[in-house]
Amino acid sequence: QVQLVESGGGSVQAGGSLRLSCAASGLTWSAYCMGWFRQAPGKEREKVATISRPSVGTNYADFAKGRFTAYQDINKKILYLQMNSLEPEDTAMYYCAAEEFFCRQTAADFRFWGRGTQVTVSS
Repeated sequence: QVQLVESGGGSVQAGGSLRLSCAASGLTWSAYCMGWFRQAPGKEREKVATISRPSVGTNYADFAKGRFTAYQDINKKILYLQMNSLEPEDTAMYYCAAEEFFCRQTAADFRFWGRGTQVTVSS
């Protein structure tokens, strides 16, 4: 079955950087849309970035543009999220998600999820 395992979260000061990783197994990488989502306490889960099938493209939330970069190592089946210029508002649990074939943009469109990795940004 599809398994997604996130790592790389932690605590940083505002302006710092983190790189999250998501190791995937049980899926055919080229047939899946991969995504990063986040959820802060009391808020809905929101998209950070989605990557459609290799060579098609990456779609970012407005807050992520210019600061975050999602990319993948196809051979290793690892999805990354490089986060720069972090702000306290970026504090959240970050989740990796996968869905077969279609790359839609909301959390409800993804069936497969990791357990998440916590990112905390202090001012």
